[in-house]
Formats: sequence, C-alpha cells, structure tokens
Amino acid sequence: MNFKTILAIGLGVAAIAIGVSSFKQTMTPYIGFAEARKASGLVQVNGKLASKDYVINKEEQYLKFRLQDTNGDVMPVEYRGVIPGNFDQAVSIVAIGQFKGDHFEANQLLVKCPSKYQAMEKETGGKHPDGVPQGGPAEPPAAESTGVAS
Repeated sequence: MNFKTILAIGLGVAAIAIGVSSFKQTMTPYIGFAEARKASGLVQVNGKLASKDYVINKEEQYLKFRLQDTNGDVMPVEYRGVIPGNFDQAVSIVAIGQFKGDHFEANQLLVKCPSKYQAMEKETGGKHPDGVPQGGPAEPPAAESTGVAS
C-alpha cells in the first residue's frame, strides 16, 4: 500500500474514534434514584411531584421541589434556569443533572403535562367537542366506477 492509502485509513479510524467518544460523552443515561445518588456525571431521573409544597423564585430562576419515583422513593431536586410555565400541572418530570450533597442538581427539566385533549374528553364524557367520532381512521370511500375497464 502506498502512503496516501495508509494515511486515509488512519484518518478514518481516528475520525470514527473521536465520533464514538463524543457520542458517549453526550449520552445521559436514565437511571433510578438510588443509582443517581451514587453516579458521577450527568444522569436523568423521572418521577412526579411528591407534593405541591415547592419553592419557586422566578426572579432568581430558582426552583426547589421533591420528586417521587414509581417505587415511592423521594429525592429533593434543585433547579436553576428558566422555570417551565406549566410546572404545577406536571404529571411527569424528567430532571437531568447530578446528585450533589443532599439533593439532585438539575441542569434541565422536561415537564409532561396532561393533554388538553384528555381534559376535553373528560369534560365532554368521552366525546369529541365537534362531534367527530373517536377510534381508528375512517374507512376510505369506495372507488366510483367510471365505466372504463382497466
């Protein structure tokens, strides 16, 4: 093999190694509360508000609340940043960050709120407000015969 071919293969291998390394660094694993307390680096935890008793300071962009997982474990969370406007309506919260000291410091919050359509269904007794039938897609209309043979 000539020098150019060896150089091209070497650069290709180096580019792949850098890409894989960068990808691993940007991955944020999703783990439980017990694992999050022991983990180093960024992780994701998921839960719901343990209570409506939380501290919010919009001027300082500070939020302190307690997150509860499906096992009933509760973790204090502190977040500094833009506070989601629908935080108090959340049915599920994903906090991305790391455990420091006695609390989880979130760098990012993802808030899932109930769908406005679910609320409409409850108000209308399961019927669409415009009378549109619910369920799967409607059957396509039958093709009309044009009298031309195909």
